[in-house]
Amino acid sequence: MQIVVDLNRCQGYAQCAFLAPGVFTMHGEESLLYTPVVPEEQRERVTRAVAACPVQAILVGEEAGSGAR
Repeated sequence: MQIVVDLNRCQGYAQCAFLAPGVFTMHGEESLLYTPVVPEEQRERVTRAVAACPVQAILVGEEAGSGAR
């Protein structure tokens, strides 16, 4: 599973970091760090994080490959 976070859209709500801390990490108060290739064991957590993002900044699969960085 591949993901891309549109960092221009991300507002630092940190819902993803709370739901999938093995993939998303807040660096400071507003900067997000993430792992673009999600390990299989994190798939369910990341799916929940994608759904919880209030600004829909996380793209998955084919959407992630469209260059949304």
